[in-house]
Amino acid sequence: MPKLNIKETQNPAIIKFEFPDFITQNESFEFKNIDEATQSPLAQQLFYLPFVKTVYISGNFIAVERFSIVEWSDVQEAVAEQIETFVENGGVIIKTDNNPKKKQPITVYGETTPNPSALKFVVSRMLTKHAVEFKNIDEAKPSPLAQELFKFPFVKEVFIDENYISVTKYAVAEWSEITLELRTFIKEYIENGGTVLDESFVVIDSKKEQEKEKAFDSLDTTSQQIINILEEYVKPAVAADGGNIVFDSFDSAEKRVKVVLQGACNGCPSSTFTLKSGIENMLKDMLNDPEIKVEAVNV
Repeated sequence: MPKLNIKETQNPAIIKFEFPDFITQNESFEFKNIDEATQSPLAQQLFYLPFVKTVYISGNFIAVERFSIVEWSDVQEAVAEQIETFVENGGVIIKTDNNPKKKQPITVYGETTPNPSALKFVVSRMLTKHAVEFKNIDEAKPSPLAQELFKFPFVKEVFIDENYISVTKYAVAEWSEITLELRTFIKEYIENGGTVLDESFVVIDSKKEQEKEKAFDSLDTTSQQIINILEEYVKPAVAADGGNIVFDSFDSAEKRVKVVLQGACNGCPSSTFTLKSGIENMLKDMLNDPEIKVEAVNV
């Protein structure tokens, strides 16, 4: 087989080994250990290397995340050679079912949100573990589904999390005119095996998660408490409305908490009321500090 192309990623712990052709059919895989990797004999072999932490297989590449006991510059050529030898000797990258996959029926229904410009399309299966927001088609490269949705002239923003897709529309169309069209498109797209979120985005996103964990550890105690309150008490409520809330910063001198609103929450007429009467009062009570103020940086 041709020599693999070794490529660095935005995460220095992860490196990609690219094949000249696709090695999966519209599927992505992530394995954290050898027991999880029963579907991939190649991934199982890679886990015998003591520095291999995670193996991702998607499209035309295998991405490997390392533990910090080695540097990629010292071992990447040896790993590439091991992968090449494995494949040349007839090793299986991903076990496939010889029976063609049947269309997997799902249900999709539209659910109103407090934001009259946003509608939440709930799907009967998990779509992603990573909340993602796209403001335009150029931002939506990690999500082929979002890119397709932006081709509808009335789609302004797309937010995807867990088992739902929130679509924010322009005022040129009414929901009564476009809901059925969007719901049908989403249902058929997913049933036919379309990619909702490319797994390569997860490879890049893992760096953000690591940075997020490091940033949390470096924060003051009050900021950590605020983040925990938002995660445990606020996020589930706003997710039910098709949105998300992300901690931005806390100014201890001004007692000011700044947050970012995403999905249906962004631009919602009632968001200011929710921030002041709901979240702000909750933080005042749980932190026992009546001077706490909450504001959204993108409203």
